[in-house]
Amino acid sequence: MDSAFHLLFRYSEQDFVRAMRAHYAARLRARLDVVFALATGVLGIYLWRSPESRMCGMFLVGLSATLALILVLAFAILPAMLFRREPKLRDEYALTFSSEGIHFRTDHIDSHLQWSLYSRALIDDYSFLLYYGAGSFSVIPKRVFQTTEQRTEFRELVAKKIPEICDKAKRPQAS
Repeated sequence: MDSAFHLLFRYSEQDFVRAMRAHYAARLRARLDVVFALATGVLGIYLWRSPESRMCGMFLVGLSATLALILVLAFAILPAMLFRREPKLRDEYALTFSSEGIHFRTDHIDSHLQWSLYSRALIDDYSFLLYYGAGSFSVIPKRVFQTTEQRTEFRELVAKKIPEICDKAKRPQAS
């Protein structure tokens, strides 16, 4: 596959929010965290009722509330807030992906990148997240591909060039 992928797009807030939620879902153990928060809260309420363990119960209820707040912030509030505060996310992106590398161009950036910059990729129903560094990633929304075949070819290129792929997309993929 020697074809290059030329993509021209602007991020929508929804693109960024979905990508951040996918990132957090992959990094955090949200289901386990929710179960832990609920269990801690229930145990805290139970202990709060007893005079001997009231302080412990209050602590556990507070811990449960704090964890719940962190989860709400991570999944519901922060992604949209980050998008709105970052002007570069409103630029037009012109990206060219080929076997040789990536040409990345916006109003403020004109750069040629090697595939080796990216250490892993996360693929979900809506986007490709290409990771560089611990928590930094480039988002390629699936909606910017003109055909399902083009998206499939891009996924194959990513799989060849990036060592670690985590595919969270539900099968079959929607167009």
